[in-house]
Amino acid sequence: EVQLVESGGGLVQAGGSLRLSCSTSGLSSDDHVIGWFRQAPGKDREGISSIDRRDGKAYYSDSTKVRFTISSDDAMNTVYLQMDSLTPEDTAVYYCATAWGVGAFWTLEFDYEGQGTQVTVSS
Repeated sequence: EVQLVESGGGLVQAGGSLRLSCSTSGLSSDDHVIGWFRQAPGKDREGISSIDRRDGKAYYSDSTKVRFTISSDDAMNTVYLQMDSLTPEDTAVYYCATAWGVGAFWTLEFDYEGQGTQVTVSS
């Protein structure tokens, strides 16, 4: 059974930082891509960042590529998202997810998702 468990969310002031963690278990070699998406109230899901477990290549959305950094442990079983210079527009529930490929991830065709962690940025 695949499990993805996010942690690290919370309340932070604008300009602050948070580091999210995604602990995984049960991933197979077919779970090639792991990353983060978010969903704000009343808005669609938005891909943020992904990392390809085969070569370690990272991808970012245009809105986060300067401020967010994705990383992982050596086994790529735990994935992190360092978020800096946060703004109120970053307020959302952040989810960890896996996909078969990079294209699938960025079209939000996830195989597995976590339960999410709330990030709230105050102005």
